[in-house]
Amino acid sequence: MDRNTHPTPARLRALPSWVINQAAITANRLTDRALAGASSRRQFAMLSALDEFGPSSQADLGRCTGIDRSDVVTGVNAMVEQGFLEQRPDPADGRRKIVTLTPAGKEHLERLSALIADAQNELLRALSPSESKMIVDLLNRVLDGG
Repeated sequence: MDRNTHPTPARLRALPSWVINQAAITANRLTDRALAGASSRRQFAMLSALDEFGPSSQADLGRCTGIDRSDVVTGVNAMVEQGFLEQRPDPADGRRKIVTLTPAGKEHLERLSALIADAQNELLRALSPSESKMIVDLLNRVLDGG
């Protein structure tokens, strides 16, 4: 629906939840398009977490990214096959697997980061750099509960 031809009711545009949801839909569409054929948002999130926090169990990887456990397993298995991750039994608990980012995974993450940055720039193109930083800071405060 074209916003110029079919304007959104002011009552909806005044609701933070509605505006955030509409922005998220647009953000996900742009990100999915940017990553098409290269990866997925979930894989990007898992690679990012492993890069920042280091080796992790699949359960912890799901918790820190907000990704469902079954989707973590599927994503990890795919990235192991692609050579982006290694998976080994946890020496402290053989039932648990520890996932580690490989050098190829780090390179892949850097390529994906550039694609994601382009999508973010497109999403926030109407904002100045300081406004873009401000919206990210404000939304993180909402997410953090304070």
